[in-house]
Amino acid sequence: MALMLRHAAAAAAALLLVAAVCTDGASTFYSSDPNLGSARVVFQTNYGDIEFGFFPHVAPKTVEHIFKLVRLGCYNTNHFFRVDKGFVAQVAAVVGGRTAPMNEEQKREAEKTIIGEFSSVKHVRGILSMGRLSDPDSGGSSFSFLLGDAPHLDGQYAVFGRVTKGDDTLRKLERLPTRREGIFVMPIERIDILSTYYYDIDVESCESEKNILRRRLSESASEIERWRRKCFA
Repeated sequence: MALMLRHAAAAAAALLLVAAVCTDGASTFYSSDPNLGSARVVFQTNYGDIEFGFFPHVAPKTVEHIFKLVRLGCYNTNHFFRVDKGFVAQVAAVVGGRTAPMNEEQKREAEKTIIGEFSSVKHVRGILSMGRLSDPDSGGSSFSFLLGDAPHLDGQYAVFGRVTKGDDTLRKLERLPTRREGIFVMPIERIDILSTYYYDIDVESCESEKNILRRRLSESASEIERWRRKCFA
């Protein structure tokens, strides 16, 4: 129940943020990276927000898949299972990583794998890179935020975007206590992705964005009410 309330609060905060974006002008979010498209995603964590954009011309299938997972709300209540200072902060696969149950549409999309779209784009701090198993075409929903340069990953893992805001949040994550399990350096305390939202910097009017967020806020309120009735029935 408390988690549901946090999600509703995050949705309300997102609505206020989009209103601020409208006031400031969409162009303020443009970055100099020529690979970046206009879509932006924000992960709201318990340590601050991380905003990122996609490289649709570098890894189109990867971008399409990850962005669909975002739009379906699959990363809500997920977490960062790995934080290796100077290397990567890795988001868990949504199947098994979330605390909230998934609906059927979310499950179908989350269980898909995509081909390895390897490119010449370098793995440097701020880059988003797909996780995978030994099979190069096994990428699913787990991906990493690069916390430093990692040239040994170049051409081996699919780069599909980069951080546009929130490096201060990533630095907070790097300072958290960790423990080692095999090759993985993992945070001792869970780093939650409380909620997510997305917008487009090319949208001249933010009315449609605000309407979407109003609908999501209404849906969150309805979900809380359903859970309240279920819990206290």
